[in-house]
Amino acid sequence: MAQLWGGRFTKPTDEKVYAFNASINFDKRMLRQDICGSIAHARMLGKQGIIPAEDAEKIETGLKGIYEDVLNGKIEITEKYEDIHSFNESVLTDRIGDAGKRLHTGRSRNDQVALDMRMYVRGEICVTDSLLDDLLKVILDVMKANTDTYMPGFTHLQKAQPVTLAHHMGAYFEMFRRDRLRLSDIYKRMNECPLGAGALAGTTYPLDREFTANELGFDRPTANSMDSVSDRDYLIEYLDALSIIMMHLSRSCEEIITWNSNEYRFVDIDDTYSTGSSIMPQKKNPDIAELVRGKTGRVYGSLFGLLTTMKGIPLAYNKDMQEDKEGAYDAMDTANSCIDLYTGMLKSMKFNKETMEKSASGGFTNATDAADYLVVKGIPFRDAHGIVGRMVLECIDKGITIDEMSLEDLKALSPVIEEDFYTAVSIKTCVEKRSTKGAPGPEAMKEEIALCSEFIDKTPHLTDPLDKILK
Repeated sequence: MAQLWGGRFTKPTDEKVYAFNASINFDKRMLRQDICGSIAHARMLGKQGIIPAEDAEKIETGLKGIYEDVLNGKIEITEKYEDIHSFNESVLTDRIGDAGKRLHTGRSRNDQVALDMRMYVRGEICVTDSLLDDLLKVILDVMKANTDTYMPGFTHLQKAQPVTLAHHMGAYFEMFRRDRLRLSDIYKRMNECPLGAGALAGTTYPLDREFTANELGFDRPTANSMDSVSDRDYLIEYLDALSIIMMHLSRSCEEIITWNSNEYRFVDIDDTYSTGSSIMPQKKNPDIAELVRGKTGRVYGSLFGLLTTMKGIPLAYNKDMQEDKEGAYDAMDTANSCIDLYTGMLKSMKFNKETMEKSASGGFTNATDAADYLVVKGIPFRDAHGIVGRMVLECIDKGITIDEMSLEDLKALSPVIEEDFYTAVSIKTCVEKRSTKGAPGPEAMKEEIALCSEFIDKTPHLTDPLDKILK
């Protein structure tokens, strides 16, 4: 068992306690971050004359060699080590001797793990941002191709007013657009370097915290050493953002599942994103959409788990905070894979335009426009509302739609109705008349699509600055 803190102890750690305390099985995914953070720390120690410059160079060369050997499978991260930090330092010391023992000068495992986790989350935010960018491009393609694909808009899961598929998908574009902006905000807020905070009260060594912050791509060092090692609000923010993203994905997947049903048939999910039944040969199940919907609760659980872990922790660091990782890693992996799979499913999905338009023609989605027609003819809106209500009742009795009523029957309800009524309540007219900003009409949608395109073109990708360290 490789431990870095054994000098104080006279007895070996119980095997069960060691296994319970160890984190190597899950924090080994922070290898890259721990290597980069240690390289930056060694550079600073050498620059400041805290350790000999030649030792700093040996440390950097040794750490880079460890990283390459792990990637190439020459060495394995095993349970022999308590965590990724002890692995790197132990292997380094084995390779370069006493110089490796100087790496931890002016550093605590508390600020080390705080740094690694912050850099890991920063990198994952960049991954999520890139996946959302890909998704927004697919949504925009669907919008551009379906500005004249008419479909019913719903409230309370009942047909309400006719819209277009472009308009409907534009709502999801806005949701995922805000998700990208939310990630950008989190990135900016969290991009402060905790290295140099020590265990909780800094250090007596003349560290240059601005140097290490700059080396690792941070905007600045953190302002308070106790806060630096004892909070994970940046991670909670990221898990919250992932939960909102999953909520948006789940809402869309719920609709896709419904639209894919035999009763709707609005969409055909591609075979590559569907599965069959082990007993019913006719089945083609929307499993990906259902799994994304189901995994939303899993991501929520990670958020609430960490909130619960953090709620009772006094300053500064406590071992409880080791529980920030497993659930968070799972949430990141889950959410990012869901975004990726949802994007592929949407990109390959076929929309049944005729079926959608036919559905929009039923359900009296043009009832509001019929009332508006009467208002234009001089009927007060409240009276017009009552007239159209009776019109709908008569249609229900006869099993027809409003635009299938005879002019004679329409005039019996209101003498102001003329032949132009049929044009006024056509689905095409109902959509095209809605030209206010943000509405589904052609001009409004043209403007919306232009704004969406501009957002994609002008919103910079978030980038992980660690690559330069390992060159």
